[in-house]
Amino acid sequence: MSIVQAKTTVVPESASLSNRRLRISWRRHAFRFLGGIFVGASFFIVAFAFLSIIGDVLIRALPALHWKLFTEVSTGMGGGLKNAIEGTIVLSLGALLISAPIGIAAGIYLNEYGDNLGGRSLRFLSDVLVGVPSIVLGYVGYITMVVYLGWQFSVAAGMLTLSVMLLPYIARTTELALSAIPPAVREAGFALGAGDGRVAFKILLPGAAPAIMTGLFYATALSMGETAPLIYTAGWSNYMWDGKFTNEPIGYLTYVIWTFINEPFAESHRLAFAAAFFITAGVLLLILTGRWLMIRRLRRMGSYAG
Repeated sequence: MSIVQAKTTVVPESASLSNRRLRISWRRHAFRFLGGIFVGASFFIVAFAFLSIIGDVLIRALPALHWKLFTEVSTGMGGGLKNAIEGTIVLSLGALLISAPIGIAAGIYLNEYGDNLGGRSLRFLSDVLVGVPSIVLGYVGYITMVVYLGWQFSVAAGMLTLSVMLLPYIARTTELALSAIPPAVREAGFALGAGDGRVAFKILLPGAAPAIMTGLFYATALSMGETAPLIYTAGWSNYMWDGKFTNEPIGYLTYVIWTFINEPFAESHRLAFAAAFFITAGVLLLILTGRWLMIRRLRRMGSYAG
């Protein structure tokens, strides 16, 4: 009798457990199916938006894509983009040369000695600086450099304003790149008798160089697309840069996009879309280069692990 009762009590429990597992499995498959649909739809929405923007800019810029853009300077309602292309390169590279050493040094400090109050304060200030609108940085640059220092609209004012905007991105990218290196690598350097400086500059930085370079490419792409801080600091010029860093404005592509699109002339509109195409192509090239460096680094790490 006890055996029969045991059987009658075990069978319903096993059946209910099996039914519960079946419901959980069915629910899990349903959520997985719905999640796959949501992720796929999100991807297609983003891809459609990206391709539509690129396609629209390219189609509208095609009539203006000729050698005249590289051989003539821009005028009030037409011309070329020679001065604007040169100014964009000068401002972006100048800002990168100023911000890269400071940002990389800040990233090294945060990674090696950033567990104290100074490191936490620096991270907090960096996050605040990231959240400051670029037009506010341009206004501060206008008050301090253009007006107070008397530089007027100039290359130096534009470079310094852009470099301040890029500093937190470079510092955070450097810190994350260095923190991704295994602690055993640092400990091996100390075991061989190397000091903090030699470990940081001879071991950690070479290992994190691809990731840091990716951050530098992203920062350069960010500086190429800025307009608001440059309007207040770099001004605008229809002429080529004469090499002066102060008291001389300079042209740049984003000003052409912002200004020429409001002109009532078809030539101005075509020139604005041509400038937008150059900015988009430059940013895309920099991002793809950064991605290629990261993929190459991951493959190299995988080969070392294997």
